[in-house]
Amino acid sequence: MRLRGSGQFLIGSPQAGQRRQVCSLPNQPLLVHTPAKLNLFLEILGQRDDGFHELETLMMTVSLYDTLVFTEKRPHKNSTHTEETSEEVSLRCFDAGYSGSCHRNAGSALRQNATEGATGITEVPDGRDNLAVRAAELLRSKTGCRRGIHIDLYKRIPAAAGLAGGSSDAAAVLFALNRIWQLGLSRDELQSFASEIGSDVSFFLNPQSAAICRGRGEIIEPLALPNRLHFVIAKPPSGLSTADVFRHCRLQDRSPGVGSLVDSLRRGDLRTAGQRLLNSLQAPAEELNPDVGRLKANFASHNTIGHLMSGSGTAYFGVCRHRCEARKAAARLRASMKHSDQVFVVANPP
Repeated sequence: MRLRGSGQFLIGSPQAGQRRQVCSLPNQPLLVHTPAKLNLFLEILGQRDDGFHELETLMMTVSLYDTLVFTEKRPHKNSTHTEETSEEVSLRCFDAGYSGSCHRNAGSALRQNATEGATGITEVPDGRDNLAVRAAELLRSKTGCRRGIHIDLYKRIPAAAGLAGGSSDAAAVLFALNRIWQLGLSRDELQSFASEIGSDVSFFLNPQSAAICRGRGEIIEPLALPNRLHFVIAKPPSGLSTADVFRHCRLQDRSPGVGSLVDSLRRGDLRTAGQRLLNSLQAPAEELNPDVGRLKANFASHNTIGHLMSGSGTAYFGVCRHRCEARKAAARLRASMKHSDQVFVVANPP
């Protein structure tokens, strides 16, 4: 869809995924805004023969975005090292802070921040340990494409939080490079590659903003929900290793499953939905990190419909009746929590 007067494009087609916003100009860098996710339901069902855990989860994207700026590397006419200059995959990470949304003029704002001395962030690796770089290299390996790319990654989604910022970034790379390099891959092919990178990556390539995911997360059932949901998220300064949390997880008796939560959300019955939230990883996370228990107690003292840790933590969220209630809850949380805690007001896409 062309944005009049801007010369930019915003793509929200099933091919792109309805939750990924893209802005581009001819012969200019491509901007992709890619979202965080919350787990409203996460049940561990058992351990698989491949070492992963069988799970059932309801994931939903929310309006907290990383931004990736893609600049294709082209051979320099006067360079004697065209192979090196044009075939590399390189990445720089910046802390972009949190503004609550991403805007159509995000490109100029991000470039201004970079020229004003935005600093690289050390919590997110720049090299092959970064899922975004792994995604680019995997795509090159699978397709035989030897073209290069430079990626500026502006981080707003906290790391080690259970919000899948790294997985979302990797999905954005697969989507963007398929477009930039004109590879012509289908969404099914991209999702197959995504499952090799990480369990959550495929979810971010699905056309709906919510999905039930099974297996180790790669079996995706897109889910259309009629109502917009509003959340407040708190992230303590400490994080958790996903592997550590899974290692300390002990299997519990099976719950009734995700179906009752989905039914409540489809009816718009938020009170019942708040009672159906579940995360099998929360108990081991509380054992490993006292900040999770502290956030749980704090949220319990506020007027949210329901509250839960997301993924393997340490981010914790509350479901609110509307945006005004979420903003009020965020203000109360900021007043009662440590100064180093991060608090976000978000919603799922309409």
